[in-house]
Amino acid sequence: MQIKHTRTAVAAAVGLGLVTLSACGPTGNDSKGGADSKTVTLVSHDSWAVSKSVLKDFEKQSGYQVRVLKDGDAGQAVNKAILTKDNPQGDVFFGVDNTLLSRALDNGLFQPYQAKGAELIQPQYRVDQGKHRVTPIDTGDICVNYDKAYFSKHRLTPPKTFADLAKPAYKNLLVTENAATSSPGLGFLLGSAARYGDKGWEGYWKKLEANGVKVVDGWEQAYDQEFSGSAGGMKAHGDRPLVVSYASSPPAEVIYGDPKPTTAPTGVATGTCFRQTEYAGLLSNARNTKGGKALIDFLLSREFQNDMPLNMFVYPVVKGAQAPAEFVKYGPQAKDPETMAPGHIAANRDQWVKSWTSLVLK
Repeated sequence: MQIKHTRTAVAAAVGLGLVTLSACGPTGNDSKGGADSKTVTLVSHDSWAVSKSVLKDFEKQSGYQVRVLKDGDAGQAVNKAILTKDNPQGDVFFGVDNTLLSRALDNGLFQPYQAKGAELIQPQYRVDQGKHRVTPIDTGDICVNYDKAYFSKHRLTPPKTFADLAKPAYKNLLVTENAATSSPGLGFLLGSAARYGDKGWEGYWKKLEANGVKVVDGWEQAYDQEFSGSAGGMKAHGDRPLVVSYASSPPAEVIYGDPKPTTAPTGVATGTCFRQTEYAGLLSNARNTKGGKALIDFLLSREFQNDMPLNMFVYPVVKGAQAPAEFVKYGPQAKDPETMAPGHIAANRDQWVKSWTSLVLK
């Protein structure tokens, strides 16, 4: 069995313009009958997942049938939604994260709606206060993962921090994703900018480059082909024991391994983590606004929030919701992750990506 985390792996066109309409699939909102329709359409990235029983509970209780339109990776889905905002493909969009949030808001993608249960969202995840154009749904960490077997065999202590990655002991060991084409790659860049500052991050990347960091297009190539530590029946093709991935990668290795390992074969360098948050919003010009509001309320419900960890490998954001013990055991949240305000990301993201590209991919 090939392990593929149900997290957004590659975000296309980050900071480099919009994709073309030809890749959008069907255009127009397919919610039947507009405002009075009993079908509500959710547009999301390909990593959307929910237990069938949980979704059926919502449909039974609300009277709405949910149609899910998976529209590519996170960057593609956001850009397509912007291009079709005047005649949207659905009623609710789920999956825009804090690295791309400003693009969605600046382009008027969402209309205001304060979801029922919003008061239970943990304060650190709340954004757009007063306007309520988006609702926080889940959170997770982008972090460097390491191959436990490699470091044990070589009697080498795994790195713990950003600074460790630039040390000679870890030369030619790290693979990361392209910040211009990959969500975790962009997150890792933003994490380094948060750690070293607007003017210091370039110097840090010069050190990484001198220390042999390898850059590939996206997460699947980095993790499946270059990383040496994957298990669960996945054939490890690579020789790099350090990879930029997610804090949720170790529990995914355990839970979906075949045969199932008794412990996670990979670990997380917790001093390299950048906190991601994903949001949902009621699309501007949505036809079924009533159904869309009910669906967003459902995404904040305790039932859905408790269901997310083992489906999308993320943590809930609502007070009282809990991730399963197995998930928490192998994929604990970083205690002090790097973070960055959406406004600061908006002001600097595109220029940082251009500078990073000139520096690293020269």
